[in-house]
Amino acid sequence: MNVSKFISDKISEVQAGSFTTSVTKIAIISIAAGIAIMIVSFAILEGFRDEIRNKIFSFGSHLQISKYDTNNSFEGAPISTATGINSTEEIAGIQHIQGFARKTAIIKTEDEVLGVVMKGVGEDYDLSAMQANLDEGGLVTFSDTASSKDVMLSRKIANKLRLKVGDEAIFYFIQNPPRARKLKVVGVFNTGLEEFDEVFVIGDLQLIRELNNWPDTLVGGVEILLKDFNQIDQVADQVFDQMNYDLQLEKITDRHAQLFDWLQLLRKNVIIFLVLIIFVATFNMVSTVFIMIIERISMIGVLKAIGATDAQIRKIFYFRGLNLTLKGMLWGNVIGLGFCAIQYFFQVIPLDPENYYMDTVPISWNFPIIIALNVITLVMTMLAILIPAAMVARIKPVRAIKFD
Repeated sequence: MNVSKFISDKISEVQAGSFTTSVTKIAIISIAAGIAIMIVSFAILEGFRDEIRNKIFSFGSHLQISKYDTNNSFEGAPISTATGINSTEEIAGIQHIQGFARKTAIIKTEDEVLGVVMKGVGEDYDLSAMQANLDEGGLVTFSDTASSKDVMLSRKIANKLRLKVGDEAIFYFIQNPPRARKLKVVGVFNTGLEEFDEVFVIGDLQLIRELNNWPDTLVGGVEILLKDFNQIDQVADQVFDQMNYDLQLEKITDRHAQLFDWLQLLRKNVIIFLVLIIFVATFNMVSTVFIMIIERISMIGVLKAIGATDAQIRKIFYFRGLNLTLKGMLWGNVIGLGFCAIQYFFQVIPLDPENYYMDTVPISWNFPIIIALNVITLVMTMLAILIPAAMVARIKPVRAIKFD
């Protein structure tokens, strides 16, 4: 009974601590730094991906149906609103269906002339994504009785033409014969994406119909918004099977392939970087447990000599490593989430929009990923600790006692 109590007391003494302070601090700091860096990296990456994708979606939805032809102009041939996909109930993944049309034009002011493409949208068009890109003014408004004379310009176009909200400019629409309309600027947007900001103006679909002499049943194309962007391939297959034979379907990932390939490459690079961080953190924990075992070799010898089993002794160092890991993870989450919260609410770190398409570092709160990072780190660290803990079985009591 006294032997059992002695073993229990010794095990409690080792579990309680008195290890080299610097070693345990390094282990905690290593785990904390790894978790914090991973949380911040993924929050920024996902925020960056979401911001870029939302900017792209503000100018074009997930799927686009247009007339099948070999004409590569911005305008394209008109199609009927009866595309074969007329209801969101036909395909479960579809959230909204909206028509649009494009028309090339030349904007003339007193001092400047600039060629643009007007994208006409109707009352059914969802402009909520564009709201986030507004720099000044408001969104285009529509009238049931006549076409609207309101337009939205990008910040780059507005600066080039020296226009601001409330100004009017003459639009010369390129057709035979050419037609001119005086339109009013009601909003200025800024996506940061040059391929949109350098080219497009947003106006009324009904105005383009009047210029082209189209009835209300014709549009330049149909855009389809999905409930879940990750299901774009599955929904695209269903839409293709149901739409009319003379139409073509284009996914936004194909229409802007370079941007989406770039975002995918960024994610791969970050994943590789995070794997290296987890490796370094687990390696440091293995080293820490090795040092703790070496510091307690004589104690291990005494415990074995009086009857303690290898399993009992391994548990000492295993749970000590678990304790250090959990402390490091706690501090890492506090630091990582704290940094993300400060940036999310106060936007203390700015960016150059000319290079990064946004003016501040974005943060995305993806809690499933944050939980997954913590679980992966905990599992990998605990598995790694088994390596030095196995060293206990090779320690002989006589040599261990002499080692002291």
